[in-house]
Amino acid sequence: MKKRYQLAEVTQALVAVAQGREKAELVIQGGKWVNVNTGEIIDNTDIAITHGRIALVGDASHTIGENTKVIDAKGKYMTPGFMDGHLHVESSMMTVREYARAVMPRGTTAIYMDPHEIANVLGVEGVQVMLEDGKEVPLRVYGVMPSCVPATPGFEDTGAMIGPKEIREAMKQEEMVGLGEMMNFPGVLSGDEEVHDELRATLEANKTITGHYSIPETGSGLNAYIASGARCCHESVRKEDALAKMRLGMYAQIREGSAWHDLKETIKSITEHQVDTRYATLVSDDTHPHTLLHQGHLDHIVKRAIEEGVNPITAIQMVTINVAQCFQMDQDLGSISPGRYADILLLSDLTKVMVDQVIINGELVAEEGELVIDLPSIAYPEFTKKTMNLASPLTSQDFLIKAPIGNEGVIKARIIEIIEAKVGTIMRECEMAIENGEVGVDIERDIIKVAVVERHRATGTIGQGFVKGFHLKEGAIASTVAHDAHNLLIIGTNDEDMALAGNTLADVGGGMVAVKNGKVIALLPLPIAGLMSEEPAKKIAPLVEKVDNAWQELGCDLISPFMTMALISLAVLPDIRLTNRGLVDTNTFQFVDLFI
Repeated sequence: MKKRYQLAEVTQALVAVAQGREKAELVIQGGKWVNVNTGEIIDNTDIAITHGRIALVGDASHTIGENTKVIDAKGKYMTPGFMDGHLHVESSMMTVREYARAVMPRGTTAIYMDPHEIANVLGVEGVQVMLEDGKEVPLRVYGVMPSCVPATPGFEDTGAMIGPKEIREAMKQEEMVGLGEMMNFPGVLSGDEEVHDELRATLEANKTITGHYSIPETGSGLNAYIASGARCCHESVRKEDALAKMRLGMYAQIREGSAWHDLKETIKSITEHQVDTRYATLVSDDTHPHTLLHQGHLDHIVKRAIEEGVNPITAIQMVTINVAQCFQMDQDLGSISPGRYADILLLSDLTKVMVDQVIINGELVAEEGELVIDLPSIAYPEFTKKTMNLASPLTSQDFLIKAPIGNEGVIKARIIEIIEAKVGTIMRECEMAIENGEVGVDIERDIIKVAVVERHRATGTIGQGFVKGFHLKEGAIASTVAHDAHNLLIIGTNDEDMALAGNTLADVGGGMVAVKNGKVIALLPLPIAGLMSEEPAKKIAPLVEKVDNAWQELGCDLISPFMTMALISLAVLPDIRLTNRGLVDTNTFQFVDLFI
């Protein structure tokens, strides 16, 4: 991998090449320059590159010497490398290295990862492991320091805690470019001292606060949140949300991942209102390996934006210059301009976003969808693989839900109803039958059990509830990918299969499993923090597909049901969630009883 030079180190070399006194290392010749600075396409343009940076854009014939490598770009579109301004690598179930292997051939040259999944399990040490992994790949891997570990203090148990002290220390690292999504917007609005200490630590380091404002309020609350320094937000699900944020100078990060298909609605903030798009970016947030392999990454999301009516150049601006400006890094990234890093894509088709060649740091890294460089594999440290700490093996008795004493016949319960391909849930009140003092599932009404088992410190706590919307007819599903505390999350139609599913994951170090009639029918081990595998996407994807098929075998017909399931325990999203400590009304941020 070529050395990455800071601009201050190579100003003389860049000037010399631009003027022809020295020769370029690489020249891309005769392409169609997609100029994201001015929103135009300029034909028959050359790009001269040295020391991993762009020295000249225009006629570069005078920069070509006998040792200059030349790439013929005639007929192709030259765009800046695509940049994802908000994602969680852990959601791909791969290490940073394997994630890079999957996305670089699709045109992704930089990512801004929020490693708050691994942070909730392994704390600062886990974050550091991922950052170190990112230093060994051509993909530019920037981090934002997780801000909410735990996401909801007092409502759940995690494997670690991160506060202002840790954040202030992290901001000293060059590759740590901001604060991870500030999910505790109630703390921001109420003036919570510790929350604002985290904001101050970021602002004093002149780095970016990334946001998470998930409620449909666009008045004083949103104004206050942005006033605190939050610079961007990926939680818009309505066109009104995205438009309000852009109007107030906040970057609306329009999301399209494996499960959260928000783009079709939120992009209307642009297509229906014809507003300036400088404050709009496209992000993936959470993407599974089979999506990356079969649909792509940002190339797919840009194409989706174009399909919804966005001008192709505008869509490309939303994954290049806009992202760089959001993170105050546009002197280095986001455009094909002199002095910037030579992260450049050659596209054979602009509207279909067909990526032919990928250049990062002035080096060709991928061609025709395949890497042309070697990425040696590495093993993650052993401490990252010892995170399943249950108090004791689970039994069917752990999943019995007893009615309060004195109740007979029926009782009203609070039910979590999920919404397909959406992050929200609905709190339903349903009458449930009592038999022998217990309340069980109701398959006919699509109501099954859900449990969250603490797995970090062996406390033995288990939150219990009911969930509606998965359409399971039999069996059980378990996962240690359970945002954000990543405790052991289990849903099921019977207590025996739920216990088997949980114990199976305890044995393999975490992951995802499907059980039917006392037998494991699909298993995806994720031994790194119970979140990731060291295997590449091509090996993980078939296992994910097998688990997806198992969902269908059990009766579920949803899109990416694991993604939807993983949010049942995320107590920062409306309306109701379940943690290992119990049911949480996330509109009022209060525990509520299962039974009314």
